[in-house]
Amino acid sequence: MQKLESYIEGKWVAGSGEGVPMVDAVSGETIALSDTSGFDFEKVLQYGRKQGDTLRRMTFQERGNMLKKLALHLTKKKKQFYEISYKTGATKIDSWIDIEGGFGNLFANASLRKVFPNQAFDVEGDPIDLSRGGRFMAHHILVPKEGVAVHINAFNFPVWGMLEKCAVNWMAGMPAVVKPATNTAFLTEAVVREIIQSGILPEGSLQLISGSARSILDTVESQDVVTFTGSADTGRMLKSHKRLLQESVPFNMEADSLNASILGEDAVPGTPEFDLFIKEVRNEMTVKCGQKCTAIRRVIVPEKLVEDVQIALGKALSKVTIGDPRLKEVRMGALVSKDQVQEVRERVQDLSQTASLVYGDLEHIETIGADAKKGAFMSPILLREDKPLQNLAVHDTEAFGPVSTIMPYKNLDEAIKLSKMGKGSLVSSIATNDDQVARDYTVKAATHHGRILVINRESAKQSTGHGSPLPMLVHGGPGRAGGGEEMGGKRGIKHYMQRCAIQGSPTTLTEITGIYQPKAKYKEAEKHPFAYHWEDIKPGMSLKTHNRTLTDTDIVNFGNLTWDHFYAHTDITSLDGSIFEQRTAHGYFIISAAAGLFVYPNKGPVAANYGLEEIRFLRPMYHNDTIQVRLTCKEKVDRDQKGKELPSGIVKWYVEVFDVNAVEEEDKLVAIATILTMVQKKQNRFVEVNENSIVSALAKLKEDTPAAWGMMTPQHMLEHLEMSYRIAAGQIQDFEIVTPLEHIEKVQETLWNYQPMPKNYDFPLLPKDKLADLRHENLDTAKKQLLEARKAYLQFFRENPNATTKNAVFGELSKFEWELLERKHINHHFEQFGLW
Repeated sequence: MQKLESYIEGKWVAGSGEGVPMVDAVSGETIALSDTSGFDFEKVLQYGRKQGDTLRRMTFQERGNMLKKLALHLTKKKKQFYEISYKTGATKIDSWIDIEGGFGNLFANASLRKVFPNQAFDVEGDPIDLSRGGRFMAHHILVPKEGVAVHINAFNFPVWGMLEKCAVNWMAGMPAVVKPATNTAFLTEAVVREIIQSGILPEGSLQLISGSARSILDTVESQDVVTFTGSADTGRMLKSHKRLLQESVPFNMEADSLNASILGEDAVPGTPEFDLFIKEVRNEMTVKCGQKCTAIRRVIVPEKLVEDVQIALGKALSKVTIGDPRLKEVRMGALVSKDQVQEVRERVQDLSQTASLVYGDLEHIETIGADAKKGAFMSPILLREDKPLQNLAVHDTEAFGPVSTIMPYKNLDEAIKLSKMGKGSLVSSIATNDDQVARDYTVKAATHHGRILVINRESAKQSTGHGSPLPMLVHGGPGRAGGGEEMGGKRGIKHYMQRCAIQGSPTTLTEITGIYQPKAKYKEAEKHPFAYHWEDIKPGMSLKTHNRTLTDTDIVNFGNLTWDHFYAHTDITSLDGSIFEQRTAHGYFIISAAAGLFVYPNKGPVAANYGLEEIRFLRPMYHNDTIQVRLTCKEKVDRDQKGKELPSGIVKWYVEVFDVNAVEEEDKLVAIATILTMVQKKQNRFVEVNENSIVSALAKLKEDTPAAWGMMTPQHMLEHLEMSYRIAAGQIQDFEIVTPLEHIEKVQETLWNYQPMPKNYDFPLLPKDKLADLRHENLDTAKKQLLEARKAYLQFFRENPNATTKNAVFGELSKFEWELLERKHINHHFEQFGLW
């Protein structure tokens, strides 16, 4: 029997022992053996810590783009994972939640790169002034921990459970060691194998232990982080591990809990909320066979509606078909194993000591396309506990399968009390169309639940549902749920970073944080800051403007232009009792006037105004007052290239407006703002194309110059480029555009970035898999014809600057788009023959 391999210390290895069988949940057949005998877990952790330095040095933007690339790669391979997932007992919908939900976590966390600085560490919060003079201050930074994230995962989500955690620690700059539950480790292994094979992650960023790892916590260190998902009992045992206590290792626990859903008193039969509630409970009982840490275990309903809910749920559950998850007609597959089925049955029997079984059968089950005796199948089980305040088993005992219990409540306060009796849960929900009821429940119950969902008709079509944790929200809960927090967007990433308070002068802290701190020394720019490309702008780079006096006419005209006729600007007879002494300049006029002083009028790297982040007016300015502006680079934020725009980044500029005539130092600063500009990046990837650069390259080209790729000879390459120029000039247009119309926009957008053209691309106007017939008698003639064709192309667009001509791949192109294509195309083929 084949052994499942682990990926540790940079290689795939199998254990040296006999191994433990992993079984197909549907057929009962053994899939593979799991074995970790002979593994040195101390070395595994040490390897991750050492190799993790590469990940720690990457910027947030680099990490985010890495995650995005990985998500795209895995999405293309998703079909193969579905086939494996069926063996865990999961239906296609169950697998979609696990597989594509996991990939979605990568995408979501990748997008967080936009809210972090353009560096390897984070700067948190606002600066803190520790002195009256502003020359001694503090800030907080968060740096990646120098350990590894050890993830001990549950069996129910072998893909999502890994990626929802790894996406976060990778974004933080920390490597991971993943230990999936043995039952479903074969699916985790398949995904990890694809991740490693892709080469997208730096080596050491991910290690996988496919099997038992009982001693893995024995050598964790203070810089490591341990996370656990699973039963509350196991979680408490791990949390008290001696090594974790000795080293003060952060431990995040997400445990199964007795989640509750409440039916509001207004949600009577016939209302959308009642129907939504029934649908939600049924889904949470049957999706993944109820093997979800967020599944609804307690169904809390008004006592007058218990019978209605019981009947409606019974009807809904009777429509759930059970069997081989590969079949379209099957709505619920199998539990993970027969052992799990037996455990769930035992828990149901415990609950049945006081509760009544009102739907389902523990002994008999009908299946489609599968043998109920061989697979780990089970019927949905619905119980009813009429005395939930007295009989506590329903609040203490969890059957981790398709099992829920209905219980009554007299009023909202009693419903809240019942929800809290579970002693802490990952999620609770309430179905109501009464927003006051929703408010009362949420505020009073929030102490005991990690997330609360309000279900009503307004959000129904877009709601993600009770049981769906989302990457941007905290996933965790108090008490029995483990007291931990996973995901949560930016806050989740910080769990894998060390927060450190830093103190010093504003100038020093500017250099440390990479963000300009108010009152730091300015770095006077040699030229206007707007004349620099994004890469050359540095925090602290500054410009001091000339002066402008604000006139009475300016204020009146601004009011007429904007229709802002606030009395302080227009009616000087109404100033008594106000904070204003004279006709007052509009705050937004002051900022507009400031922009007029610091804006660079010439065309340059600044592509656009990107917005205003903050603005403060510190005291009024009056007519005849004179202002001066200081413009300083505050921070740079990287940005992905989008659409038809040249690659650019965002620069945040700190704008200080001063009253030139103020006598007291504290009165000089009258307004501050942070404005954002989109600034083009330097084009350093390609040699700029002009006649001199082409002629110089052609002089190096010989008949026998070898190609680095492809089948073209030097002359074939020149004749191909000549053809491209003649197409651009409109001399050759008798061909069809091969790119579908719906894809043209996306294909054209690739011209605007600084990425090279793909190698070995088959140009549609050339013969496939063979060379075209040569048109010119020799290489020298081909060189001359290429230069003549380029001159004709340039002349065409000088005479027809607004013309477009078609390209077989990119469609109709303008003059500027042809210039972008020319640069990429010439560089592509000149690099092919080593000319550039």
